[in-house]
Amino acid sequence: MYYCNMIGQFSLRGKWIVGTMADLRMGNRFVVQEHTTPQGVHWDLMLETGDVLMTFRLPEPPENALHHALRAERIFDHAPRFLTYEGPVQKGTGQVRIIDRGTYRTLTEQEDALTLDLSGHTLRGRFTLTRTEAAFWQLTLKEPD
Repeated sequence: MYYCNMIGQFSLRGKWIVGTMADLRMGNRFVVQEHTTPQGVHWDLMLETGDVLMTFRLPEPPENALHHALRAERIFDHAPRFLTYEGPVQKGTGQVRIIDRGTYRTLTEQEDALTLDLSGHTLRGRFTLTRTEAAFWQLTLKEPD
């Protein structure tokens, strides 16, 4: 079983290693959940990577990425059940609902950058995720579908 920490290091059998998404990829689904909390709303972009969902918190609706780059904070991995889950979140941290879902392909990858071809209802086209600092990335549309 693989796990990923918040700075992009992967764990295999409890040992943290640096890896890439392609090293771990078994599935290729993604989902975007709108997460409403007492503090406000954010959106979680989750990419199926092996047996976890690599997750990025977006401060703006994902459709804004079609017009300008979005900040994406790398947060903890989620369980695959979140590909279809909608409803209350544990420990009173709000509600989630799915606002986009689809499949993706990894086109290129480097240590601090991924190029993805997303085929969702809203997010469609070639996007890059580029690390800007420790746990922060930028989601940018490179080529619309």
